[in-house]
Amino acid sequence: MSNFRLTDRETGFLLPPSIDEWLPERHLARFIVEVVEGLDLRAISGSYRGSGSASYHPSVLLCILIYGYATGVFSSRKLERATYDSVAFRFIAGNEHPDHDTIASFRRRFLKQIEGLFVEVLKLAGEMGVLRLGTVALDGTKVHANASRHSALSYEHAGKIETQLKAEVSELLAKAEAADQADVPDGMSIPEELARREKRLAKLAEARAKIEARAKERFEREQAEHRAKLTAREAKAEATGRKPGGKPPKPPVEGPLVTDQINLTDQESRIMPVSGGGFEQCYNAQAVVAADSLLVVATDVVQAANDKQQLEPMVEKLKALPEELGTPRNVAGGQWLLQRRQCHGMRGRQHRAADRDRAGATSRVTG
Repeated sequence: MSNFRLTDRETGFLLPPSIDEWLPERHLARFIVEVVEGLDLRAISGSYRGSGSASYHPSVLLCILIYGYATGVFSSRKLERATYDSVAFRFIAGNEHPDHDTIASFRRRFLKQIEGLFVEVLKLAGEMGVLRLGTVALDGTKVHANASRHSALSYEHAGKIETQLKAEVSELLAKAEAADQADVPDGMSIPEELARREKRLAKLAEARAKIEARAKERFEREQAEHRAKLTAREAKAEATGRKPGGKPPKPPVEGPLVTDQINLTDQESRIMPVSGGGFEQCYNAQAVVAADSLLVVATDVVQAANDKQQLEPMVEKLKALPEELGTPRNVAGGQWLLQRRQCHGMRGRQHRAADRDRAGATSRVTG
């Protein structure tokens, strides 16, 4: 005879259930709630007017976001759904259910203040004795954008499509001119066809203009670097009294390259090589982690595919941390280790090129 546990979904509880009993004592959701409740949220809560219907407290929305990020739930719609489906999210929200518009608006409105709270959490970790800035490790990883690389459009291809569309518009205008004298093909609405092509032309023109603006910024940056190289070369020749060896640096090319691209879905993302081979539409996320505690102490997201140029900006972020967190002794990664004096001084402009070259080995955290 079978012996199964009874599943009873009909009988009510004798006493009301307590939310506090829903999760184990050492659950991550409990820890996040305790940490957030200890933060100073006046910069956020003071922005609420206090009129109209009651708002969800910033601590609740912040806990939802942090726990969502920690468990891989990023979409505001999925976060709203989790407040119904997940016991941990129900615990955090106090059995309330903020809608996705509220969550998304809170994230957009207080993004800067939330970034500031990141430092407050590090201070709290320091006070608890968890965080010690001794050796820190820097690494970068590609984060896939919410866009396909097949949505990318090159400057050259955009020009070809633009030429084709202009020819089609001219053809349609000719058909419209002759519409009274000849039959228009069944199912064709010339005004609609014209509007559709003109809309595509406007989008193409916008895309080409943005590629041209990026090319202009790149040219100005490369031109400044070119002048600096020429100046250094001339200074070396003057100091040594001899002509420098090697070819002089090539001047940068002005204007867009035929291979310059823009993604029509996410224009801020870039085509980047990814691990395992191939290319995807991505961002390059940088993180500095304290080796002893494994706490993330500095972050950034950049559009550069290579990690080489990210060492110095991330060291600057480390220098901007509060003094009470301590001073990093070493920045480790791959096969290179920067010492304290390099972390703080970066040793002047004449050594930065060498530091950038060394950063190539620094882009992968020591395993």
